[in-house]
Amino acid sequence: MKRTICLSLSAAVSLLAAATLACAPAMAQDVKAGRAKASVQCAVCHGQAGIAELPTAANLAGQQEIYLAKALEDFRSGKRVNEMMTVVSKGLSDADIADLAAWYASIKITVETP
Repeated sequence: MKRTICLSLSAAVSLLAAATLACAPAMAQDVKAGRAKASVQCAVCHGQAGIAELPTAANLAGQQEIYLAKALEDFRSGKRVNEMMTVVSKGLSDADIADLAAWYASIKITVETP
């Protein structure tokens, strides 16, 4: 049996808004707190400005906030594994992750084509 679902425009907009909010991470987005946390826990490998000091560490400056938060959440949960990041991320709260992601995403970078 084929069923057709009809929604009013306002119901459709409300449903779309709810779906969008449900997919968005709940982030504190405190850039200053993220910067302070990064200078203590992240800077040794990823640099004070998010440009990696170690060749095996990722550059974080200018990355998308949602990507950074997801990566940290995945390291914390064990979905993503890296010897150093797994240990470091275990002690991060949801607010810490949101703040760190906001900090690194806020760093402006430029790219030059060779």
